[in-house]
Amino acid sequence: MEDKIIKEGKYRYIEKGEGTPIIILHGLMGGLSNFHGVTDHFPEKGYKILLPELPIYGMPMLKTNVKQFAKFVEGFIEFKGLEDVILLGNSLGGHIGLLHTKMYPNKVKALVITGSSGLYESAMGDGYPRRGDYDFIQKKAENVFYDPKIATKAIVDEVFATVNDRNKILKTLAIAKSAIRHNMADDLPAMPTPTCIIWGKNDNVTPPDVAELFNELLPDSELFWIDKCGHAPMMEHPNEFNAILDAWLEKRGF
Repeated sequence: MEDKIIKEGKYRYIEKGEGTPIIILHGLMGGLSNFHGVTDHFPEKGYKILLPELPIYGMPMLKTNVKQFAKFVEGFIEFKGLEDVILLGNSLGGHIGLLHTKMYPNKVKALVITGSSGLYESAMGDGYPRRGDYDFIQKKAENVFYDPKIATKAIVDEVFATVNDRNKILKTLAIAKSAIRHNMADDLPAMPTPTCIIWGKNDNVTPPDVAELFNELLPDSELFWIDKCGHAPMMEHPNEFNAILDAWLEKRGF
């Protein structure tokens, strides 16, 4: 069953459960449904799961950047009256979570990143996506996962529609440039927020050495690997992802 999207003010989001707030930040091409495993599992464990729809294509061009998305997340946190949140981000969502934590360190109790950008940007692909070439787009989508079958026709169709929408592709390229500009290598050593890093051992988009570098640079981080897994562990191996995160949150007393 699809989770109901709540519309309040300028925000569209999913909310489930009561307790410590976990805010999930999706990636550039990632829909809210990518996190079903997390949204189904953690409410029963005493967490309030919030999954806002990020305005990836809804901002003016000059505001289409990682920093403005981090500010959007802060606006959402204030709108919901939350404190001591846990941010969980995949891909671009991880980058937004990292930058938000740097900008508003007192708001974030813990951070969870998986396949995150912020140190290494091939995440947007090499060069301008080839519009109109469905097979090329399908191969690109399949390359995100260890098991290409996870790139369903619905996922490929959505990516294909995005790269053939002039407005969306220009904003995608603006975000890519912004992600490169907001490289966080110099910021991470000054960010003591406890961070759980969960990474696919077979991630082609943000390769394993990126995870190792995050772990090296962040003062209080732990790195966990999922085998036979690509860029979106919470989609490819939801049970393993949840078990790792569960154990980490319990160990840290969150």
